[in-house]
Amino acid sequence: MPMNDPRELFLHELKDVYFAENALVKALPDMISEASDKELAKGLDKHLTETRQQVKNLEKVFRAMGEKAQGEKCPGIEGIKAEHDKFMQEERPSPEIRDMFLTGAAARAEHYEIAAYNGLISMARGLGERECVGLLDENLKQEKAALQLVESIGKRMAKDAKEMAHA
Repeated sequence: MPMNDPRELFLHELKDVYFAENALVKALPDMISEASDKELAKGLDKHLTETRQQVKNLEKVFRAMGEKAQGEKCPGIEGIKAEHDKFMQEERPSPEIRDMFLTGAAARAEHYEIAAYNGLISMARGLGERECVGLLDENLKQEKAALQLVESIGKRMAKDAKEMAHA
């Protein structure tokens, strides 16, 4: 049956990001334990706490819409996770390379989530769901801050690697 209702699309996208956030709640502890860089591990740990709150915010959005919170398989986040798992198994990277890879994997996840939240916020505005807009915007701001942090860490690591190569 074709989807013709903007509310249905909003709920579909909401289920997608809810699945993604829950997947990250499960994946971030592994990434934290894989990180040897203290700043990276600390940043990932902080974002794990934020991600747990983001899940709660999404559950509030579902309630505001009169719906039960449930996820719908998110191929985007599953692809990012699969790429991580394959790299870690096949490449068995050194700690420095692993940390650099983790910053990239985290940035990819953040970009994905930022795009999802931007779309959801636009749809919530169009639907007149002001409470939902506020909750989704809170999540979006955290995602943008997390992206800024991992990009900053990634730049530092790249600079360090360049200096080591020229030493």
